[in-house]
Parts: sequence; C-alpha cells; structure tokens
Amino acid sequence: MSTLQMIEAAAERLRGNVRETPILTSPFLDEIAGRRVLVKPECLQHTGSFKFRGAWSAISALSEAERSRGVIAFSSGNHAQGVAHAAARHGIASVIIMPSDAPQLKINNTRALGGEVVLYDRATESREEIGEALAVERGLTLIRPYDEPQVIAGQGTTGLEIARQAADLGVKHADVLVCCGGGGLTSGIALALEEHAPGLRPRPCEPEGFDDVKRSLATGQIQSNAATSGNICDAILTPQPGDITFPILNRLCGPGLSVSEDEAMHAMALAFLRLKIVLEPGGAVSLASALFRRDEIEGDAVIVVASGGNTDPDVFVKALEFLT
Repeated sequence: MSTLQMIEAAAERLRGNVRETPILTSPFLDEIAGRRVLVKPECLQHTGSFKFRGAWSAISALSEAERSRGVIAFSSGNHAQGVAHAAARHGIASVIIMPSDAPQLKINNTRALGGEVVLYDRATESREEIGEALAVERGLTLIRPYDEPQVIAGQGTTGLEIARQAADLGVKHADVLVCCGGGGLTSGIALALEEHAPGLRPRPCEPEGFDDVKRSLATGQIQSNAATSGNICDAILTPQPGDITFPILNRLCGPGLSVSEDEAMHAMALAFLRLKIVLEPGGAVSLASALFRRDEIEGDAVIVVASGGNTDPDVFVKALEFLT
C-alpha cells in the first residue's frame, strides 16, 4: 500500500521534473456553485494531465537494470502519454497498449512522445492480458495506470500541493472533488490530505452510468461497471476500483458524485470561458460536480482537481455550443 512516506519520497524525485499547478478562481463560477470554487488545473501538467506525476514516480523508482529493459503500460490516453514522455526523458523504450476507440489526439500524442502504440478492442479484448503477455515476452516492466503503489505515490503529490495551497488561501475545511477512474489520483490525494490537511475531504467524481466508485463507497464493497465504453468521458472509464486503491478510498473519502455527459461538456465550456483553460470531458466531471451538484456539497469553499485537457478539437467545439 502507498504510504505518506512514499508520496513524500516521490515528491523529491518529481521536484524539477513536474509542474506545480496553480489554483484558479472565478467569481462567475462561484456564483453558479454557491460557494468559492478553487480549481487546480492539472490539464496544465506535462502531457496535459496529472498522469505524468505517477509515470515519473514509477519509472524513477525502478532499478537501472529494470529501466534499461523498458516499460509497458495500458491506457486510453493520459497514462499512455505520461508513461511515453517519462520513459523518453529517462532514455528508455516504452510500449503503450491503447483502445482503438481512444481519441485520435491521444494516440497521435503517445506516438509523438516516443511510445510504441499497440491498439486493441476494449469491448472484446483485455488490455491487462495483452499487457502482461507483452511484458513477459519482451522483459518489460508493467506500469499500471492506478493499482500501482509508486503510481499512487506520484499522484499523491497533487495532494501535497493542495494542502499547501489551501492553507495559503485560508481554506481549512472543504470538499476536494477529484475526477476518478480506477482511483489512483483520488487515493493518492486522500493519503496526502489525511496527514497534511485533515479538514479537506476528498470525493470521487464520475460520469453517470459509470459510477462504480460511487456505488462501491455506498455499499462498502467493490462494484463494477457493466460496460467500459460508450461515454464521452473516456479518460475515467474503468471496470471497477482497484484492489489497492479502494481500501484507501473507502477509509478516507466522502460520498461519490456523478454527472451527465452534457454537464461535463458544459463544465468544459465554462472552464474555457471563465478560467481560460481547456479540459477534456473526463477531466471536467469534478468541475461539473461543483457547479451542478451544489446541494450535495458542504462548506463555503470547494476544491476542484481538473485532471486533464487532452480533448479532440471536434469534442471541444461541441462543448462550446453549451455557451450559446
């Protein structure tokens, strides 16, 4: 299990290699949400999402012998780009298994960042089985997208930053809304906040119909999704919470939140208009939750982790239609 010590050690390895993303605010968003909205834009991180943190943490923690053989990952796009870029900056090879229906931007970016892309059909094939087979065949180290202690530790550095930034802003008690797939980011943030800002309560945010974490927290047992595709929030569509991440989420998180596709798209448009940032649908569900689930949130302030901004241009154009 990832511990606070692992997160702090990851922070040292990440220092100078990742961006400390700021906190953004807008009185217009505050008015919609009915409280202060503090947005942490991980869309401004290297490769356009928080995933670079976990990728750098995991690769930098490998032995020299392990790194020399290269790494492999499976991802719909953001973990893919993070691993490809972190591997290239370490001077090693990376193989990335991606669903064939992933946004073309993410596939193209992963290749451009140096990753060897292997496509699969997520409706009929198992990325885990493909990844494990290639790992054995080529001697590659598998960097899992969320159920991996060093990945969780890297994502947890986001929580260390939130704790410092919230203290600077005088925010001691607030819900921290986190876009959630398998739970790596949410669990890492939860572990960091438990020690450094116990008044900040992490809450996972998901698309409606793919709210396995929300349902798992409500029942206290891991629940799965009937499908892993068919929603525009591709970045956070996973079968179920991780075996490592769920016990952390179950112990430290408040109730989950879920929003519709239209609400995620509307949040993308408002983030562009009011904060001047670009979000992808899966990276906007936390902001959508803050804006459109205001009655399910407590306190005078809410902290929103906008987790990624790798959206195809045609999707972004459709999002902007919500402003008309």
